[in-house]
Amino acid sequence: MTRINSNVASLVAQNRLQSSNKDLGLALTRLSTGLRINSGSDDPAGLIASEALRSEITGLNKAISNTKRASQIITTADSALGQVSSLLNDIRGLVVEAANNGALSDEEVAANQLQIDSSLSAINRISKTTTFQGQKLLDGSLDYVSDVGSVSSVQDASITRAKVGASALNVEVIVSSVATQGSITAASTGFTTAAQANVSFGNGTESIDVTAAASGSDFNDVQINFVDDTSAGNVAASAAYDSTQKVITVTYNSTASTATNKDFNSVVTAINTLTDFGAALGGGTGTVAFTEPTADVSTAKTGGEVLADDLVFELSGTEGAETFNFGSGTSKSQIAAAVNLVSDSTGVGAAVSSGALVLSSTTYGGEAVAAIDVISEGSSGLFGANLDSNRASGTDIVASVNGVQASGSGNELSINTSSLALSLTVDGSGSNFSFSISGGGASFQLGPQVTSSQQASLGISSVSTGQLGGTNGRLYELGSGQTKSLTNDVQGASNVIDDVISKVTALRGRLGAFQATTLDSNLVSLNETSANLQEAESSIRDADFAQESARLTRAQILVQSGTNVLALANQNPQNVLALLR
Repeated sequence: MTRINSNVASLVAQNRLQSSNKDLGLALTRLSTGLRINSGSDDPAGLIASEALRSEITGLNKAISNTKRASQIITTADSALGQVSSLLNDIRGLVVEAANNGALSDEEVAANQLQIDSSLSAINRISKTTTFQGQKLLDGSLDYVSDVGSVSSVQDASITRAKVGASALNVEVIVSSVATQGSITAASTGFTTAAQANVSFGNGTESIDVTAAASGSDFNDVQINFVDDTSAGNVAASAAYDSTQKVITVTYNSTASTATNKDFNSVVTAINTLTDFGAALGGGTGTVAFTEPTADVSTAKTGGEVLADDLVFELSGTEGAETFNFGSGTSKSQIAAAVNLVSDSTGVGAAVSSGALVLSSTTYGGEAVAAIDVISEGSSGLFGANLDSNRASGTDIVASVNGVQASGSGNELSINTSSLALSLTVDGSGSNFSFSISGGGASFQLGPQVTSSQQASLGISSVSTGQLGGTNGRLYELGSGQTKSLTNDVQGASNVIDDVISKVTALRGRLGAFQATTLDSNLVSLNETSANLQEAESSIRDADFAQESARLTRAQILVQSGTNVLALANQNPQNVLALLR
């Protein structure tokens, strides 16, 4: 080449050197940052994909942090609830001990009551002071806000999950059929025929017949007593009936100055003033001075509706069994009273309805049972042959909540869906009702996207003594001077504390299930997903050091050789000087 204005070889060498320098700079950048993509020009598609992955990873990492914090909140609440459970068990022990009133002095019962009062104060304190970073956990501030308390047919309610949007969540409950008791009926034909109870008394020539106004055993064994009040003055005879003691008291004055104020007619007139009884002369003129009968006067079993012969049966229910032994002449109401006296140990109560004796389970639902086994009955007995069954079970409530068929257990209905989870205990009215949930609850963001499907909502109810309880009452009622204190109602206190222990245990179980099945599993899933996404992002964006080191070495060599070649190319035009010598 003999041209000097254009050194083509130098231009070619410069271009190659520039390219080699670029490759060297790229290799140095990748090795110094550890990234294959440092700018959009490195790999536009790869940059887009890796940035999307980075965004997801950031959200996942925050979701992991949120899940860990939610787990810490649940752990804090459960720890406090554990202390509440311990206090409740102490209270239950004190209640059971106080029921042993035959062996405890009043001072010991009072000491137990003081311990219960102290425990109730401790539970209230735990409710108010259990916090996590300033957020109170057990005072009801994390419970759902609803107007279910205004529904008269709802006896108890627990809302555990509800997704409430911009407006309140309306809950509509349709009751198809109410819960029933297990009931066995002993028909009226199982007893002697009902009649108007009556009795006659007199002195041989003069007599009075007394008859009950209504038929039936209610007026069996009514005793008539006589009081000769000689200090009463000249007044007519009078009569009074004590329905509790089943005693008619006739008061007269045998020394009255007027004959008509002390004769048999005066006594008849007095008894006729009673609402439940009437009297008439059974013989004589009634104008003879009244004299008391020498024998006891009683209606006996003349009202009928009693056992025709001796009877022994075993009655059993969900709480246990008891054996009853009744003699001939025992009335339905007496049998009912005996059954009801031990209903807490059998789970079966009794009542007289429309002339029949009805034995019913004290609870409602499919697990409520009443069973009777007639062990023996006299040959004239009618009871066993007139039982409609020997064993009967109740039925559970059938209802739907917002169109979803609810699970029924006795009078309690519950549903558990992704948007609503609740349980309600209702009365036996069978009324449909509705209420609204306007907010509240603890909402946890457990996923990388802020959507309802990646959030979990949980209600934590208050554990204060004013809120803990159920259909049998509230915990505060066990305090001194309250209706279910140890001195007022030990049995009622026992029922309340059992309800409360069940409620707190259920709350702890629900929180534990949420932590184990929702939070812990979510944490594992998020960690695995985050690791997989980081691996994917790394494969797209991170530099391969082995590959980049090789590229660096190659680029270094090319730069060095390119520099030497350029130097040689720049020297070539000097060869033209040889032509000018």
